[in-house]
Amino acid sequence: MASTLSRTETYSLLGLSAACLGVLANTFHGEGEPLIASLAFSGIAFGLSYSFIRWLGDTFMRAGLKGRDMAKTKSSEIPETMGAICAVVYLLVIIIFIPFPFYKDIVAATSGGGNRDVVLELEQVETGRFLHRFPHSKLASYLSAILSLQAVVLLGVGDDLFDIRWRHKLLIPAFAAIPMLIVYFVDFGVTKVIVPVPLQPYLGQLFDLGWLYYAYMAAIAIFCPNSINILAGINGIEVSQSIIIALLLALNDTLYLSPFTRYPHPATDSHLFSLYLLLPFIGVSAALWFHNWYPAKVFVGDTYCYFAGMVFAVVGILGHFSKTLLLLFIPQIFNFIYSSPQLFRLVPCPRHRLPRFNARTGLLEPSTAQFQRPPPMLVSLGMKLLHQIRLLRIATNDRGEVVESTNFTILNLWLVWFGPMREDILALGLLAMQTICGLLGLVVRHRMALLVFSQDNLGV
Repeated sequence: MASTLSRTETYSLLGLSAACLGVLANTFHGEGEPLIASLAFSGIAFGLSYSFIRWLGDTFMRAGLKGRDMAKTKSSEIPETMGAICAVVYLLVIIIFIPFPFYKDIVAATSGGGNRDVVLELEQVETGRFLHRFPHSKLASYLSAILSLQAVVLLGVGDDLFDIRWRHKLLIPAFAAIPMLIVYFVDFGVTKVIVPVPLQPYLGQLFDLGWLYYAYMAAIAIFCPNSINILAGINGIEVSQSIIIALLLALNDTLYLSPFTRYPHPATDSHLFSLYLLLPFIGVSAALWFHNWYPAKVFVGDTYCYFAGMVFAVVGILGHFSKTLLLLFIPQIFNFIYSSPQLFRLVPCPRHRLPRFNARTGLLEPSTAQFQRPPPMLVSLGMKLLHQIRLLRIATNDRGEVVESTNFTILNLWLVWFGPMREDILALGLLAMQTICGLLGLVVRHRMALLVFSQDNLGV
C-alpha cells in the first residue's frame, strides 16, 4: 500500500472537505440544521480517515502492528489495527459536533452569550418553572455515549496490543456501558415492556422487568461488540457487515423523520440522536472499507470490531429501539449460537477458526478442528445430527467416533453448503444474506409485529 495519496485522491478529498466545510458554515444561518451538519461531518470524517490510514500505515508496521494475510498465494505483511485510526477520528468528530444539535437551545436559553441570570416571576418559580429550557438530558445522553465509546476503544486497542484472552475481555463492554446505563436510569428509567396481545389477559398490557431490563441492556452492550469480532476472518467482512447494519439502522431512523410522517413523531428526537452517531460512523467505515476490501491492504484489528459493535449498542439503548437492533443482528446471533459449542469448550476450539486457504486452487475451504479423544456421547450425537442436516461436516474413525469436524462459524458453514470459493465471493454471499435478513427484520418490526401487538410505534 502506498504511503501517500495520489494526485486524484488528494484533489478529490480536498474538494470533499471544502464542500463539507461550506455546508457547516451555512448551517449557522438558521437553527443549526444539525442533521445537515452531521452529514457534512461524515464527509470530513471520511476524508480524514482515508488520509490517515494511508499516511500512518508504515508507522504502524514499524511499531509491530502488522499481520500476514494467510488467504493469499503470495502473502505479505500489511498494517494491522487500522480501525483504531477510524475510532479516534470518529470520537474527535462527534466531540466537535456537540454544539450543533444544541445550537438552537444554546441561543434561546442563554440569550446567545451564556447568560443564565434570567429573572423570573415569583409564580413561575413556585410552579416549578426552570430558569431555562436547555435539554440537559439530551446532552447527558450524548456525553455518556462518548464515554462508553471511548472506554470500548481502549479495550480494543488493549486487545490488539496485548492479545487479551476471551474470558478476560468478554465482560469489559458491560463496564464500558455503565455511563449510558446510568443516564438511562436517571433521565428515562422505563423498564416496562409491552406484552403481546395473546398474553395480555394474564400479564396486562405492560410488564415491569425492573433490574432485569438493565441486565438485558448490559447484555446487548456485551453482545454487539463481541458478535462483530466473532464474525470475522476474511477480507472486508468486519467493516462491510458493520456498514450494512449502520445503513439499515439509518433507514429505520429516517422512517421517523418528517418526510415519512405527517407530524412530528414522539420518537423523532431519539432517532435523530441515532443518526448523529451513525452518519460519522458510516463515513469512517467507508474509508476503512476502501483499504480492507479484497485484496486487503490493511487489517481492521479488534479495535474496530469493538468500536463498531458499541456504536450499535449505544444507538439502540439510548435511542430506545434495542429490540429493532437485534432484528438486524440475525446473522450475528445465529453465528454466536452456532459457535457456542467451541466458545464454551464443548468441542476443541483452535486459536483461529477462519477458513483454510488452498494454495493449489486459490480457493477457501472449511477449516477443521481435530479431536485428540472422542467427545462425550451427547456431544457426539449432536454433532452427527448436525452433520445429517448439513449444518456441520464431520469425519469418524472405524469405531464411529468423531475425530474431526469443521469449525463452528458461519464462514465455514457457508463453505460446507456451497463448496470452496474465492475469498471475495464468500464475503459477498454473506453480505447479501446480512442485507436480506436486515430488510426482513425491518419488515417484521413494522408490519408483522402487528400480528402480536396492538400497534406499531411508527404510527403513534
